[in-house]
Amino acid sequence: MAEEIAPIVELAEWFETPPGQYALRWEQAQFDAVVADVFGYNALQVGLAELDLLRANRMPFKAYVGEVMPEPDVAARWQACTVADPHALPFESGSIDLLVLPHAFECTDAPHEILREVERVLMPEGRVVISGFNPWSLWGARNRMPGMEPWLPHAPSAQVSLARVKDWLKLLSFEVDRGRFGCYAPACRTDVWLDRWKFMESAGDRWWAVCGAVYVVSAIKRVAGMRLIGPAWKQKRKAPAAASVVANHRVGDL
Repeated sequence: MAEEIAPIVELAEWFETPPGQYALRWEQAQFDAVVADVFGYNALQVGLAELDLLRANRMPFKAYVGEVMPEPDVAARWQACTVADPHALPFESGSIDLLVLPHAFECTDAPHEILREVERVLMPEGRVVISGFNPWSLWGARNRMPGMEPWLPHAPSAQVSLARVKDWLKLLSFEVDRGRFGCYAPACRTDVWLDRWKFMESAGDRWWAVCGAVYVVSAIKRVAGMRLIGPAWKQKRKAPAAASVVANHRVGDL
């Protein structure tokens, strides 16, 4: 079993700070946009049960899985909660339509193993959405300054760049269809200063996109030789990625 990397500050706790709220607002908007039109039956969020990153999705079954059972009031927001190691998800192969992983790779020393589990449990044409801190951003640089108090909740060595995540996804036959950086403001601890640097959002998107503090990437599981079959009169139309595949296994009882 892979050894978990201890965070400098708990991630959920960090999200309660002004810079954490700033990053969370951006991430939530990106997840909402990506998952809104993903169809199927079963959607899972791995980690951070306090955040509902599946709220914009319309699948009938949305559940949380993580190494710690959420508090009762948080657990009540989910249709099901499962305590499990993300390196060994307790679900049948090809049974999940959508899987979101907020900052999951930063909490382990074997992120590629988590990604292999994601590939196993996802259905063909299933989608994974991943977020993480960008080690090459202003925030990442601030976190590396010697003698400075740690800025991000995880050590620089735990952060995985978007380029590396894309390489891992391609090796596992995923097709990356969306990827975006955000949060270009410098490392400020108060809402006042974060608001003063708000103009950098539009400037950053245009001039230094790869320097955003946070990224979100989405990819679709492709299976070589698989052909989606539908009614003859619909063959000329492009079917929704996950809606054209019927799940053989429903995740009913976790």
